Amino acid sequence: MMELKVINDKGQATANLSASDELFGREYNADLVHQLVTAYMSNARGGNSKQKGRSEIAKSTRKPFAQKGTGRARAGMASSPLWRGGGKIFPNTGEENYTQKVNRKMYRAGLAAILSKLVSENRLVVVDSLTVDAPKTKLLAQKIKGMGLDGRLLIITDNLDENLYLSSRNLPNVLVLEANQTDPVSLVRFPSVVVTRNAVAKIEEMFA
Repeated sequence: MMELKVINDKGQATANLSASDELFGREYNADLVHQLVTAYMSNARGGNSKQKGRSEIAKSTRKPFAQKGTGRARAGMASSPLWRGGGKIFPNTGEENYTQKVNRKMYRAGLAAILSKLVSENRLVVVDSLTVDAPKTKLLAQKIKGMGLDGRLLIITDNLDENLYLSSRNLPNVLVLEANQTDPVSLVRFPSVVVTRNAVAKIEEMFA
């Protein structure tokens, strides 16, 4: 077991939290993390991009100019993919499937690698609890500043407090998630991550 330093909402160290080595002390695997992030983003794609082939272009089928005598390359139709405004050669149909399969063992190992990297670089902060008394952006901004944090920040809680969520919506660089919504893209995207003590236990329960 490894020890994670726990602070309160004023930035003061309160205790150490024993955490799983398997989840927070794993060696970083850049190739696995890249594959996991790429697959996660691909699986989020709708696949509804639609392009037109040459048969779908609304242009005249008349030959643009004579076959011979002009000095130009011969052309049959203005809808040719070689012409500006023509159809695509291999158009997207709008039914493409971009999903990539990632098995459960790989997903857990990738998340553990990201969390371990955050811990080793002192970018993961464990806090006793994080709540605000009212849904006001100013209150949350003051709490974040009081903990000595700034810049882009990901906050992970065990249960999503409505006041905390509403207070974060006007902070463009702050994202609040429940522990069961933790995803590799968010963990990679934010330079600093704040996790509540109870959220650590929940993450260990799900992924360790």
